[in-house]
Amino acid sequence: MNLQRVWAQGAMAAVLGLATGGAAMAQAQTVRVTGSSTVFPISQAIAKGVGGATVEFTGTTGGFQKFCQKQFDVAGASRPIRPEELAACRRAGVFFYELPIAMDALTVVANPQNTWVTSLSVAELRKMWEPAAEKKITNWRQVRSSFPDRPLVLLGAGQDSGTYDYFTEAIVGQPRSSRTDYIGSEDDEELVAGVRKNVNALAFFGLSYYEQHRAHLKAVAIEGPKGAVLPSAAAVLEGRYQPLARPLFIYVNQASMQRPEVRTFVNAYLTKAPQVVAQVGYVPLSPQAYRVVQNRLDLGRVGTVFGGKSPIGMTLRQLLTSQGLQN
Repeated sequence: MNLQRVWAQGAMAAVLGLATGGAAMAQAQTVRVTGSSTVFPISQAIAKGVGGATVEFTGTTGGFQKFCQKQFDVAGASRPIRPEELAACRRAGVFFYELPIAMDALTVVANPQNTWVTSLSVAELRKMWEPAAEKKITNWRQVRSSFPDRPLVLLGAGQDSGTYDYFTEAIVGQPRSSRTDYIGSEDDEELVAGVRKNVNALAFFGLSYYEQHRAHLKAVAIEGPKGAVLPSAAAVLEGRYQPLARPLFIYVNQASMQRPEVRTFVNAYLTKAPQVVAQVGYVPLSPQAYRVVQNRLDLGRVGTVFGGKSPIGMTLRQLLTSQGLQN
């Protein structure tokens, strides 16, 4: 995969970031964390272990909006920053560190009492979710002729969610292109509850939320060239769970890193990530990768390596290579 390497440059950027954003943030002694509901369980666990941080979720898109307005020190993201968000940060004088922290297997789930669906192809998911399906594809039998004549109830990430952005691009082929007549929420726990209550429901969200509730949910395998693959850490590590494997990030305001409480939180994040990521149900990077991310942070290398492009189908190996985390 050809990825454009885009770095914000020089000491002037650091000075500008401090001058425009540091004064307001320095008044607060609490590390303010926002963004992705997918990344939320990791950030919350880190905050509990370190203290001195408040963690909320607004969705990746909503998080970047607040982050680029200097309202928060750290933004969790389930996709890389987009060009318009990058431009907003630059206009506001916000320079940032882009820190990969984990891989996720975006998981399609059904109610355990659903006896008919065990796997779905990308084409079938597209048939359910594309804009042309709105008010037309409303029955399971319309998806596959062997499925029963039952109503199709779809739940998914809200439009402020990076999960929504990634899923629509990976499945429909274009970001933010989806039917709108579904039950949407930036709160993944609401999606979990909706599937648990309705045998006809189908939803998608991060692997961690499935792992937390796997006794009450059924994961649906994704059909690919090598057969139907269920979401798992092993499938992600082996590059078999495609196209719904994706990297997760935190973005850190460069000016905020001048404050000791933010430095402590971010350093603890990278130190504790290997254990915490696995505990909450995602896929950790290698210990060496986290050390290289820490080193890049220490050297003050700011900016994004993605050039505003979404890494659809990116394997863990490709992520590490793009970030300079392995030879």
